Amino acid sequence: MNREELINQIQKKKSFLCVGLDTDIKKIPQHLLKYEDPIYEFNRRIIDATSDYCVAYKPNLAFYEAYGPKGLESLEKTVEHMPEDMFTIADAKRGDIGNTSDLYARAFFKHMAFDSVTVAPYMGEDSVKPFLNYEEKWVILLALTSNPGSKDFQDLTVGMDSEKLYETVLKTSRQWGSIENLMYVVGATKAEELIGIRKIVPDHFLLVPGVGAQGGSLEDVAKYGMNRDCGLLVNSSRGIIYASKERDFALKAKSEAEKLQLEMAEYLDIYK
Repeated sequence: MNREELINQIQKKKSFLCVGLDTDIKKIPQHLLKYEDPIYEFNRRIIDATSDYCVAYKPNLAFYEAYGPKGLESLEKTVEHMPEDMFTIADAKRGDIGNTSDLYARAFFKHMAFDSVTVAPYMGEDSVKPFLNYEEKWVILLALTSNPGSKDFQDLTVGMDSEKLYETVLKTSRQWGSIENLMYVVGATKAEELIGIRKIVPDHFLLVPGVGAQGGSLEDVAKYGMNRDCGLLVNSSRGIIYASKERDFALKAKSEAEKLQLEMAEYLDIYK
């Protein structure tokens, strides 16, 4: 999916919601365990219930790789079930030397047909470039994450200008790609940093986790992070997919997704 198509979906649905499919077999409703592939069955129903209210889905690879080949089969079926107009994110956080990254890119973009993959920037340009060689595919680079340990490195001051390390990552990496194929991860729990981030990358899309269960404010993210094209994909995982552990889980997920979509529609009118 290219940038124009993504923006059109945001405008059409009045939503910049991404639903995270962090599917844990220990947390899904027990009645689904009777199915041959309970993970896929759960995902299928979540997708059918929420697809009218979101523009992206983000499976976290760890929740599938943990079950070996069967888990990867569940993932492939999940991706195949997603509507064609949905932006798909492989939340894999890859980052390795160039030839290894080339194989990772081939796996996610050719074999699994994801639109994007999350990538760690620590090993530098040559570890990221292979992912950027695919037309209408995206790298979503980790910049400022929402976990408590992010301060161990991301907030360190570096260089003559004593800028923060994540700011250096943004300034350096923006030369590797373009607004057409490069996004950044910025945690919603760091919404106050979005003002400065937008000065560095005013036109790039940002993938923003941390709204909902992690306590991030959707309004603050919209207020400080939105640009003229919206420029945001805000992820909610647990708050939607685990809204209920009973037989009504899909209906509850639909309700939570709709609530976020309605709130997002308001912010698109106010802040865009």
